[in-house]
Amino acid sequence: MASVLRVQARIGQRTLLLTTAALPLTGWAVHAVALHKQLAATRRDPLTGLLRRDAYTARARRLLARHDDLAVVLVDQDHFKAVNDTMGHAAGDAVLAATAARLTAWAGPRASVGRLGGDEFAVVLQLPAARLEQRLAQLVRMLHTPVVLDDGRTVDVAASVGAATPDVLGTRDLAALQRAADAALYDGKHSGRAAVAVPAHAAVASVNGRRVGRPGTAVWGRAA
Repeated sequence: MASVLRVQARIGQRTLLLTTAALPLTGWAVHAVALHKQLAATRRDPLTGLLRRDAYTARARRLLARHDDLAVVLVDQDHFKAVNDTMGHAAGDAVLAATAARLTAWAGPRASVGRLGGDEFAVVLQLPAARLEQRLAQLVRMLHTPVVLDDGRTVDVAASVGAATPDVLGTRDLAALQRAADAALYDGKHSGRAAVAVPAHAAVASVNGRRVGRPGTAVWGRAA
């Protein structure tokens, strides 16, 4: 009987030791999950849910390194200040959130979609050259669809779109592609069309981020 009690005591001690040892691991697991959520939150813009600039850039560069038939697309909301001034900042926030949702739906889950700041957005996605015109025209139509606010008011919206592709520009450098896409965007600003960069856009000088000069540009997708 005494031997049985000693065995039970040893089992109980072992169980206690295992349970005690598991507590820090469980606590660390909870901490790790919370830390992961915090890190994920810092990677995403709280208003739109899109990737912030650094996270977008890292994912975009991975896509450019691994895949062919890619496009870099920049989007700039048109007349956004007027929305804030006339309808309020809540309406402006709703427009930004709607734009983000439309970009995400258009680009698909494998793309890198980011908010670069203010009313400027960027997308890097796989997009075959044969479908570029059609898909950019589709994006323009989506971005020109009025936004309905929670209070029932409707906001007429528009956005300028510029795109650049590695095969046309001869580079996979994200910064160079974005500069060319930005130059094309300003060539087609307020035109209601998506503008696609040509090689000359890669050499366009800029002043405070605005392009100087006007090389020839292909523009697709006039909004109705």
